Amino acid sequence: MTTEVIRKLLSDSLKPEQIEIIDNSAAHAGHIGAQSGGGHYHVTIVSDAFEGKTLVQRHQLIYKALGDMMKQQIHALGINAMSPSEYTNP
Repeated sequence: MTTEVIRKLLSDSLKPEQIEIIDNSAAHAGHIGAQSGGGHYHVTIVSDAFEGKTLVQRHQLIYKALGDMMKQQIHALGINAMSPSEYTNP
């Protein structure tokens, strides 16, 4: 459920060409963040919005799009944020 909300918020805000969200929460069971309800996620996202932006600016765009989720539902977030010109399809 949380992954779908993350996908919608990022898609609505950043209009990505590619987005992948992995929920790693189960691997962190018993971790203090898991006890407070926050999950562990990894996002790979390719968007024109990242063109010409620094790594910090890209992360700020993602955090802004996720808003209050970063306070409770998300304890840890790994990010790979690329512009289409930087992305090579694996």
